[in-house]
Amino acid sequence: MIIRKAILNDASGIAKVHVDSWRTTYKGIIQDDFLKNLSYEKRTELWEKNITKENNYVVVAENNEGQIVGFADAWKRETNVVENSSDLTSIYLLEEYQGQGIGKKLFKELFVHFKQLGYGKIFVEVLEENKTRYFYEYYGAKLVKTVQIKIGEKMLKELIYEWDNIDDVIEKL
Repeated sequence: MIIRKAILNDASGIAKVHVDSWRTTYKGIIQDDFLKNLSYEKRTELWEKNITKENNYVVVAENNEGQIVGFADAWKRETNVVENSSDLTSIYLLEEYQGQGIGKKLFKELFVHFKQLGYGKIFVEVLEENKTRYFYEYYGAKLVKTVQIKIGEKMLKELIYEWDNIDDVIEKL
């Protein structure tokens, strides 16, 4: 398994993981018709933009055959007004690659990046029903806020977590 910085040609592979992992991760949480209508083409366009944005940091997990099986990214959300901070914006893996430590490797790559940039706080937003929140909690994330968001036609609770010591996270990894 190779973890590396994403390049523009990775956009379609990332888009496939994004769509497929949303369909498995959020089944029963987000409406089926919303998940069914996710588009590889639209997500490819999104990831082409995300990869080329100056302050985005996108990494991929590539299997031995060169297929992208996971990705993670980080950038400061417009809603984040906290100085010297950033956001872990996503970590997704294809279902068949979950539970093998790949997500942990992607997570570590982001936190090493955060440390190199000298950030003091990192935030992550996660749906309350998404079990990934327990992974974040295990690595020291503290719940700071709960908000309501609408995805499709459904209102969902989104949890906002914060890490305030990057060294502690890296040490635990």
